[in-house]
Amino acid sequence: MKDMSAIPNIPTGNSPEDIVARRKIISNYYREWKLQNPLQRSFNLSLKEYINIRYVSITETCTHASRTYLSTLAVLQLDAILTGARKVATVRPKKNANQKQFEKMLVMTYECPGIGTVRMTVGVRRRNHEKVQYCITTVDT
Repeated sequence: MKDMSAIPNIPTGNSPEDIVARRKIISNYYREWKLQNPLQRSFNLSLKEYINIRYVSITETCTHASRTYLSTLAVLQLDAILTGARKVATVRPKKNANQKQFEKMLVMTYECPGIGTVRMTVGVRRRNHEKVQYCITTVDT
């Protein structure tokens, strides 16, 4: 099994090649995380419930977090964010294909040392109320 504590060489630029490289880093990180966490979930201390990682978690986070260096770096702190993020708001889901499965979206934040405030959006599924990590990005200040 791969050592997930090793920080990959993350491109800092904004070129299309840098974004593609960061997207690959995020995707690989989720793949390794899922291998080490076969239940694909982590207990959140604030919600006192499990937050699950699903396919939509990976696709949305890859798309949005790969746009900036700091967001990509934040995703590498996945365990800490899933466990320590605190709910700051509840919002209605957008009317797009990816969010239609959720009845509401929880906006959560986590103060990540050296990175700043990280925003995690968690969807609450309609049928079973399962909490699903939807997207992780840094908050621009």
